[in-house]
Amino acid sequence: MIKSNSGIRKADVINRRMFIIGVAKIVVFAGIIARLFSLQINENKKYLTLSDKNRIREWKLPPIRGNIFDYFGNVIAGNLKVYQLHIIPEQVENFNYLLMRLKNLLRLSDKKIKKIKKLKTELKPWESIIVSENLSWSQFVKINNYLYDLVGVKPVMTISRNYPFKDVYTHILGYVSQPNKEEILENEVVNERFVPGMKIGKLGLEKRLENYLIGTNSIQRYEVNAYGKRINQLEHQKGQQGSKIRLTVDTEIQQACTELLNEKAGSISIMDVYTGEIIAMYSSPSYDPNLFLFGISKDEWELIRNNPLKPLINKTLSGLYSPGSTIKPIVALSALENNVINTKFKVKCTGKMELYGQTFHCWKEKGHGWVSLKNAVKQSCDTYFYEVARLLGVDRLSITAEKFGLGKKVLGKYFDNEKKGLFPNTKWKKNNLGRGWVLGETLITGIGQGYIQSTPLQLCMMTAQIANGGYSIKPKIIVDNNPLTLEQAKKSMQDEFLHNSNTKLYKSEKNIKIVQEAMFSSTNERFGTSYKSRIDDPKYQFAGKTGTAQVKRISKRERELDLKLEQIPYKDRDHALYIAYGPYINPRYALSIIVEHGGSGSKAAAPMAKKLFKLIIDRDELRNKQSNYEEISI
Repeated sequence: MIKSNSGIRKADVINRRMFIIGVAKIVVFAGIIARLFSLQINENKKYLTLSDKNRIREWKLPPIRGNIFDYFGNVIAGNLKVYQLHIIPEQVENFNYLLMRLKNLLRLSDKKIKKIKKLKTELKPWESIIVSENLSWSQFVKINNYLYDLVGVKPVMTISRNYPFKDVYTHILGYVSQPNKEEILENEVVNERFVPGMKIGKLGLEKRLENYLIGTNSIQRYEVNAYGKRINQLEHQKGQQGSKIRLTVDTEIQQACTELLNEKAGSISIMDVYTGEIIAMYSSPSYDPNLFLFGISKDEWELIRNNPLKPLINKTLSGLYSPGSTIKPIVALSALENNVINTKFKVKCTGKMELYGQTFHCWKEKGHGWVSLKNAVKQSCDTYFYEVARLLGVDRLSITAEKFGLGKKVLGKYFDNEKKGLFPNTKWKKNNLGRGWVLGETLITGIGQGYIQSTPLQLCMMTAQIANGGYSIKPKIIVDNNPLTLEQAKKSMQDEFLHNSNTKLYKSEKNIKIVQEAMFSSTNERFGTSYKSRIDDPKYQFAGKTGTAQVKRISKRERELDLKLEQIPYKDRDHALYIAYGPYINPRYALSIIVEHGGSGSKAAAPMAKKLFKLIIDRDELRNKQSNYEEISI
């Protein structure tokens, strides 16, 4: 009995064990089935995608930037074909051997070889390494001839930026170059479309309009085998070129400015007095932006950077200058508007003015005698404007100056480097220098010296608003979607003037006309400071005002020596300035000219205006015909 019970118990234990094992087998088997079901059904898409990622590669090409045109449709920033050499690391059988062959074929430096090796460690195996961005045709042919021995090498024909007018538009357009990591990350569009070899805008409109110009990537998708070798092209998706942008500038006039300022430091700005369109905006000296496309050499960079005339500075927007006597039309207008003077008001100029023991000199040593407003502007009498400024006060003068655009950015929307300048007043000095204003500072402000700082474009805008009769304008450098005709622009100004008091720049239209007549006399009547630069033909006749801005206070001894310009060290010479508008009868264009250390405005700057106005007015008819040009602006 005992044996029988023992046998039963053993059988029960074995049965239980077999049951447990059986259940375990069923559970495991069921788990396997469930996992297979999940893999085959639920996660099928996921693993197909992973498989495709291993099997399919994408080749992204840099996006093609949109072209930039001048007003007449000339390409001023375009693209051209270039030949490049890429390496696809995963396709290379022997990387060191390949580099040795390329070094011999292209004469690559050790530094370049080291850079390629570094990139190989940083990039994914299927991402291309650019060996050369700009192969010559002979190099391109040579590489293609040896492709059988250059496994993993890909010669590529692509597109690169090009500036056909070289240094003519540099300070407007800027240039493009390789972005750094910060630039890639801070712009979502650039980050999304970035591929090795891609260039982005670094300065000027190229930078500010990056998201319009950038375009989209072309994409090639192809199949590779287990070794990463391309076996089949699957798809080619063509990218879209970036937006076309049309500027208001005229290349022929811009080139004329370039020639006039050749080997000089300075700026020329030209503006439509009704539409605010920038016709030309040139800063000298300039540099060729094409140098930056494929990496500027150290020697070339040092030559630009160390140039004492400072070609890297956009003098039109960032150069700050004392306006000198070009401010006198605004001083006269402010005094008239505030009923401080009238046309009969006269001052006796003896060559100097004494105030609290301090002597303020007129540029004419023996003086001008008794002068009225018209003759004071005409002959640029400093003594007259000392007295007018004294009676007016700097605070009232600053209000008028700011209305006409001084101390404010003109094109800040499109340029990062524009400066707003300064037109001082009593409050400014107290807040910024912690000192009270003194009367002597008012006197020198009245002749455009002292704390006052202006940009060439501000002076051009100021002149344009005097020329159009005192209407506020909004300067622009990109063509509007619906550009206005001259008559439409005039009507728009008048309507805005009637309905918006903020655009009102004057109290009496009569006062504007008085100033206009004075500027006309300065250029077109005998003894006017720019009389030698006049044009008698009414078609080209213009009105202007010279200016000479001191960069160094003249000592009594230096004044007595009466040195000629060439006897003065370059950096101590006065800046030469000129503002003007024309044609006088029906004004359409205003300009400002600054020649750094050029001496007097009448000798260095005004003669340039004479040459420019003939060209500007001759091209006016062409410009009007072009107003309906095919729309290509943003």
